[in-house]
Amino acid sequence: MQFRRLGEAHRQTVHFFVNGRPAQALAGDTVLTALLMNGARVRASEFGDGPRAGFCNMGACQDCWISLESGVRFRACSEPIRPDLRIVVAD
Repeated sequence: MQFRRLGEAHRQTVHFFVNGRPAQALAGDTVLTALLMNGARVRASEFGDGPRAGFCNMGACQDCWISLESGVRFRACSEPIRPDLRIVVAD
């Protein structure tokens, strides 16, 4: 696990999927927070050899764009987690 939640741990659990595997977050988390709390990177770097996560965390840097299984793309840092989202994180 990359991160450990220190506060607000009593919110409702939200279940979702990352690359087909079940994961969980808390209601009110952004998709970026949910991914990082589950140890998933956001994507592979397009310009280098490393994994990427959000950079600015406010929707300005374009670094946290992700895809759903349906092909829909959005910024993980500004989208709230929703039940049953099926997120694809490129290996």
